Amino acid sequence: MNYQEALTYLYQIAPPFHEVGAKAYKPGLETMRKLMQAFNFRLSTFDFPVIHVAGTNGKGSTSHLIAAALAAAGKRVGLYTSPHLVSFCERVRVIEREETGNGQSAIRPRLIPEEYVAEFVGSNASLFEQLQPSFFEITTAMAYCWLREQKVDVAVIEVGLGGLLDATNIVEPCLTVITNIGYDHTDLLGHTLAEIAVQKAGIMKRGVPCVIGESNSETKPVFLSKAEECGILGEGLETTDCKIWFADECEFLRRQRLRVAPECELKGDYQQKNMQTAYVALKAISGQVSAISNQAIAEGFAHVVRYTGLRGRWEVLSLAPKVICDTGHNSHGIATYVEQLRQLTAQPSAKRSSLTANRYLHIVFGMVADKDVDAVLRLLPEEATYYFTQPNSHRALAAEELLGKWKAIHPDSKAKAYKTVSEAITSATAAAKQEDVIFIGGSNYVVGEAMKYYDN
Repeated sequence: MNYQEALTYLYQIAPPFHEVGAKAYKPGLETMRKLMQAFNFRLSTFDFPVIHVAGTNGKGSTSHLIAAALAAAGKRVGLYTSPHLVSFCERVRVIEREETGNGQSAIRPRLIPEEYVAEFVGSNASLFEQLQPSFFEITTAMAYCWLREQKVDVAVIEVGLGGLLDATNIVEPCLTVITNIGYDHTDLLGHTLAEIAVQKAGIMKRGVPCVIGESNSETKPVFLSKAEECGILGEGLETTDCKIWFADECEFLRRQRLRVAPECELKGDYQQKNMQTAYVALKAISGQVSAISNQAIAEGFAHVVRYTGLRGRWEVLSLAPKVICDTGHNSHGIATYVEQLRQLTAQPSAKRSSLTANRYLHIVFGMVADKDVDAVLRLLPEEATYYFTQPNSHRALAAEELLGKWKAIHPDSKAKAYKTVSEAITSATAAAKQEDVIFIGGSNYVVGEAMKYYDN
């Protein structure tokens, strides 16, 4: 079985969430425990230290920021995230400093090899047919097995969906992180912020410190209650007791972060919150993994894209016209970059200072059908030309339907529908002037296809 045959096999026996949505979600940990037992994992004392990261948005960026800083501190760091944008192998990587010759070294990501994926799937096919695990359960087991073989010093593990019943939640972590709570996957996680917070808080463990990135009056009581249950309520970062931190309330650490680690390779305005969460997490973990210096944190944040290979977060794909993509794909995530789009396109260039701002912005946009599409569309700036499209996924909302929903809100706006992402990008590029901005987003899968378009 080669790599492509292995992926085809996985998609056939266990269609992934990004293809079929909620049908792929398999709540509960019993199958995952059986998989881990089959691969000789110790669940009570896991085989390597784990930082477990959950949240509605920002958990991918936060995970990469933490991993980059740990690598800058000299650690061999495992990183497991989802979904992938271009290659399946993006999901699992090791980040460490390697010798490059002539006494030089560099920190770089090393993805799980295609050969390992093929071998893992091929040699365990009978086990998968017996246990009937989900696509994500198989992928998680593969990630844990490869990271164990790589003898990582620590692994940053991103939750797939929710937390309490997520396949990743079999680990006994040394730190848990919950970035924020927003409305997403409400059919599976709950219809109120408090209900969703209960699911995310399910990764919190007894005696294990936890960092909360953002909270509000609905979610904070949930976290405090769970912290009390886990015995981690504490009085501050200066003590050595296990405790819970609310990163958005740590004013001293915010000022310290702005002083020692002001730069970040991730340029979205919303990354300030993710940097704060990651910084507090790294301070919290210093006593668990070994001290992480401010110098290592500053280096990791400043080079997080180069060190980890993270893509799709306010990423510039092309210049003249400037093409930006972002993976924010729900109302909570998209709201974080809409204002930045408005600010960016409200600054007229010298050549076009007499023109209005709506001549500067072109938006290529597509979504999957199981999101709150109407809520998202109401957030988007009307002052733009829209190129609605659909990703190559069974979950995709048809471009014509998306256009219809937009026109119902903004009947006089400039907008057309395109059957493929490449057609939409080609049309936007042809219409845009050199000094204009093209934004591509709405779905991870739209962004992934856009990357392939520009990479080719």
